[in-house]
Amino acid sequence: MDGYGVSLLNKISLNDRFDLTKREVLLSGTHALVRAVLMQAARDKKNSIVSAGYVTGYRGSPLGALDQQFDRAKDEIAHWNVRFQPGLNEDSAATALWGTQQAELRGEGRYQGVFGLWYGKGPGVDRSGDVFRHANLAGTSPFGGVLVAMGDDHTGESSTTLHQSEYALVDAMMPILSPAGVQEILDFSALGWALSRYAGVWVGLKCVKDTVEVTEVVDGRFDKINLIEGDQLPECDGSIRLTDLPIDQEERLHLEKLPAVKKFAKFNSLDRVGFQNKNAKIGIISAGKSWLDMTHALEILEINESNAFELGLSTYKIGMVWPIESESLIEWARGLRLIIVVEEKRKLIEGQVKEIFFNRPNRPIVIGGTDELGNNLFQ
Repeated sequence: MDGYGVSLLNKISLNDRFDLTKREVLLSGTHALVRAVLMQAARDKKNSIVSAGYVTGYRGSPLGALDQQFDRAKDEIAHWNVRFQPGLNEDSAATALWGTQQAELRGEGRYQGVFGLWYGKGPGVDRSGDVFRHANLAGTSPFGGVLVAMGDDHTGESSTTLHQSEYALVDAMMPILSPAGVQEILDFSALGWALSRYAGVWVGLKCVKDTVEVTEVVDGRFDKINLIEGDQLPECDGSIRLTDLPIDQEERLHLEKLPAVKKFAKFNSLDRVGFQNKNAKIGIISAGKSWLDMTHALEILEINESNAFELGLSTYKIGMVWPIESESLIEWARGLRLIIVVEEKRKLIEGQVKEIFFNRPNRPIVIGGTDELGNNLFQ
């Protein structure tokens, strides 16, 4: 009991944010990226994988404070065999990460693999396209993997452009995860590294101020996510290799790695149904920050799971916004007459959804940027 007669059940400290023995912790999205690296190291140790971590990039809003947080956590990351080294610029940092995936190729590495985190803002994603394309084609180490945290400033609050980085990663054919909130930054980081190792791809993590610059109480257990990986998934040999011709890399990316990405997404349920309603006629699809906006709008309209059933409404949250895993989406959309896609900026999800349903019988109408008559719906 304290002096006011209040029972002090738990001792809480700001240092808890990077203490992996703590379950419920208060984190910002920036803190979550630091903790995610420590959690990956802890997962590897639990699985008897001798790995190291390497974090590099170049600061820029909304990830402008990430390097400061890694500096402050230098003792914690050193304990977990992680090195933080900011890059001279974004593309030199990405090149260094490409090198980490080659460290044990000739049997000379000190570890079974090195997992990496790259960070940078939108224009830095653009200038790193050369490295992203080559490294993604080349593949990743089976016990390495690379996560690309792309900081996007959609409203231009602190950037020279109102940036959206997804299309740059699509051009390099890198899968993109879009977390909605701090908890999903932790969860999707774990899934991203597992996906990167399994399919041999670099994996993007969409970071906007609405998910990175907010603070939440989250479940910080390093083993919270029950990953379906390794022998539980169809075989995929997308790993980096010594002798590899460009034509072979491209063939493997299209015919093996990207199909494996979709299999991983399905097995690990990266997408999920919000309002469950088998009799729904209208479905709403969204992801990331837009999912938070959409669910908040439904709350304002006093639409909940109960009356959504009466209205014939169902909702669907996409975790991997490119490439969209189609089998789960088609199953959810069975019986729908109308699908409304809610997303920001250029329409990444809407075009994929239309393509998935275009040649299917009894396909639903799909609207998003414009309505059925071509009028602006979502700016």
